[in-house]
Amino acid sequence: MAEQQTAAASGSRKKWYQAVPDPMVLIFIILVATYFLTFIIPAGEFERVTQDGRTVVVPGSFAYLEDVANIPLFNIFVAIPEGLISASQYLFIVFIAGGLFHILQKTGALENAIGVAVNRVGVERRNVIIVVGTFIYGFFGVAVGFENNIALVPIAVLIASAIGCSSLVGTAMAVGGIGIGFALSPINPYTVGVAQGIAELPTFSGAWLRTLLVLSSLALLSLYICKRVVKMEFEEPDNAEALSKPLSEYSLTKRNILTMVVFVGGLVAMLIGVFTRGWYINEIAGTFLLLAIIIGALNGLSANGIVKQMMEGAASVTAGALVIGVAASIQVILEQAVIIDTIVNSLSAMIDGIPSIFSAIMASVVQGIINLFIPSGSGQALVTMPILIPVADLVGMSRQLMITAFQVGDGLTNLIVPTSGGTLAMLALGRVSYAQWLKAIMPFMALVYVLAWVGLVIGRLVGY
Repeated sequence: MAEQQTAAASGSRKKWYQAVPDPMVLIFIILVATYFLTFIIPAGEFERVTQDGRTVVVPGSFAYLEDVANIPLFNIFVAIPEGLISASQYLFIVFIAGGLFHILQKTGALENAIGVAVNRVGVERRNVIIVVGTFIYGFFGVAVGFENNIALVPIAVLIASAIGCSSLVGTAMAVGGIGIGFALSPINPYTVGVAQGIAELPTFSGAWLRTLLVLSSLALLSLYICKRVVKMEFEEPDNAEALSKPLSEYSLTKRNILTMVVFVGGLVAMLIGVFTRGWYINEIAGTFLLLAIIIGALNGLSANGIVKQMMEGAASVTAGALVIGVAASIQVILEQAVIIDTIVNSLSAMIDGIPSIFSAIMASVVQGIINLFIPSGSGQALVTMPILIPVADLVGMSRQLMITAFQVGDGLTNLIVPTSGGTLAMLALGRVSYAQWLKAIMPFMALVYVLAWVGLVIGRLVGY
């Protein structure tokens, strides 16, 4: 009897990752810890000047501030609605994209298209589908950006369902692929373009090392998903996207084909807007709202029916969307306390005195930490590059390598930091919680960082 009780107790004992708090609780804990940091870290600020329409930091201008009052405890709670407001564009695109894909699911067009495609390729080629899917999403990350691809995550989830895998696999394909592509893109205008402008280097120069890094990292991610993520236990949420019948029963009607033509046409229009007109989150959200209306009407939904389906779709992603706003409150507290520049100044000083062969690795670590406090890639470049480019000159590191180290540190950590609104928005659409995501992605993060650091060392040795 005692042995049975012991076995039962052992079986019911939660594993470490099952004991992780709810994402909302976890981020609130980080918010409280950030608040108490404001009493330890002194306020400070760099001087800033405007160059070519951009506000950049003046190197060596950091000074501590004496007249910054302590933040009241009540501001922890006030920061949450302020964070919801500051992150509103991410919330809205999650709600609108959730509504659009709910309508697409109700029409059956997207599910039928994926079912027919996977059936023709063959579900036995599951690993091939995962690899190709990961690289396709990686290409979108390289060429289109990070947040611009938020609404494409549910497609990967449906593909994963078609090949008999969990929503976690589809989310890893999409979020991981987009994240790696964006992080190490040789043509990233938000990070590489801005940083090379500050460093006075030709735009998108030094692409060969970044191209090798992004291709090898996507290959590593594909292998990791095939070998590990597909085998992980994952409890599907009640509202998870999934195929409703066997693959052999899928076919496309004329209305399905017309619906998919409209949907793909909308994606093309979105990409044209991003590349030629500078569209960002709000314009993309507007495009998906228009698509939802057209597709709904095309499939016989009344105005009330379209609204009803949009509301149901938005309701299904509400929990994930609200996490984004709570995470944004961390940035609100940091800005109120005026300690972001103090953190950047202190971390930048850590690179001095490091052996030159490891200076690029340390620079990537520093940038990764800073990314927790300044989650915007271009914003981080404008703050840190004017400081770190002179540091690179002093320690004998090329400016090109410093920018690549910045890319590695800033971009890769987007996949795990709770202040990355784009990542949290994608997880919300994939129906994967932040805690579940960390459990799945952290081993890969260790592997990809080692790979990237090897690339940085090779770059240093060959005079990149």
